[in-house]
Amino acid sequence: MSIIGIINPGAMGASVGSAANQKGHRTIWASSGLSTESKERASRAELFDCNTVANMVDQSDIIISVCPPHAAEDVATEVINYGFTGIFVDANAIAPERTRRIGQRLQDAGAKFVDGGIIGGPAWSTEANTKLYLSGDHAESIANIFANTPLNAKVISNHIGSASALKMVFAAYTKGTSALLAAILAVAEKEGIRANLETQWGEDFTRRTHQGVIKNTAKAWRFEGEMREIADTFRLAGYPSGFHEAAAEIFALLEGFKKVPAKNLSEVLATMVNSD
Repeated sequence: MSIIGIINPGAMGASVGSAANQKGHRTIWASSGLSTESKERASRAELFDCNTVANMVDQSDIIISVCPPHAAEDVATEVINYGFTGIFVDANAIAPERTRRIGQRLQDAGAKFVDGGIIGGPAWSTEANTKLYLSGDHAESIANIFANTPLNAKVISNHIGSASALKMVFAAYTKGTSALLAAILAVAEKEGIRANLETQWGEDFTRRTHQGVIKNTAKAWRFEGEMREIADTFRLAGYPSGFHEAAAEIFALLEGFKKVPAKNLSEVLATMVNSD
């Protein structure tokens, strides 16, 4: 049995902890300073509360970081400062070069490092079909933790950065096109030709587009940072980054829906059309 620390369990992180629990591991978290929502998610996942991050680091064999992209380095720094020497899994949606920098810092501090990339929604059940792609020398030991659980873990390489790169290029399309479609609808609305566009699209594509745009408003605040990480990934690979810099700007327009997701498309378009 391993003791696994989950830092700041959001919807995804809590489900990762729950999956580990199903294999008999002890999954812990630190509630100090966190929200009621975090406590409710941790309770649902049956995570054991050790109160402080210092306690969690001291007790954990493995720490899994699943946080918004902007916080990835701060989380790693906090863990380093508390002297962690176990296996640190960075499963954040960040550019592979940033992952490599974080990994090197942890390894220099005496920890082992695994790169992770999660594709799919929270892994509460196998029906979610959530994938955790892993890379690095210690990736297999992490994959074994999640064997036969709702989180489908797969090792793709022993190179740090591979799992992050896969996450980036996959989300470049899935989330990037969501931002593009939201922008297209906003322009069509502003020009007074949205009905004509949707007739050209057809009922099925229009319905799916509306549903996707509305659904993603609740996560736009997080997707903004992810789009900037994807832009960095493209730029550092030698390709234009403008597609996803623009997607980040679109999601930034919608970040006000974080606490209260949009109820309908009209609400989304009103926010976008009136943003200037």
